[in-house]
Amino acid sequence: MTAVATSYHPYVGMWETADGRIRHELLPNGRYDEARGSRESAYQGRYAVSGNHIEYWDDTGFTADGDFVDDVLHHAGMVLYRRG
Repeated sequence: MTAVATSYHPYVGMWETADGRIRHELLPNGRYDEARGSRESAYQGRYAVSGNHIEYWDDTGFTADGDFVDDVLHHAGMVLYRRG
């Protein structure tokens, strides 16, 4: 997998749960910033997308993954929707 490196990639941008509590910002440089509730930048790291699958590696060494289905991100038991 290669990191997303262009701002026009369809998954770059903000993704959030329906209640807005969990927010993933997928940055065009292959990095992400996750906020939880009022805690901004709770987790940060890199990500890579292959097709509709995303892999996350946070800066503490934790790994996770998810899948985009019909422009909805399914990640670690959460459902995140594109903001905006």
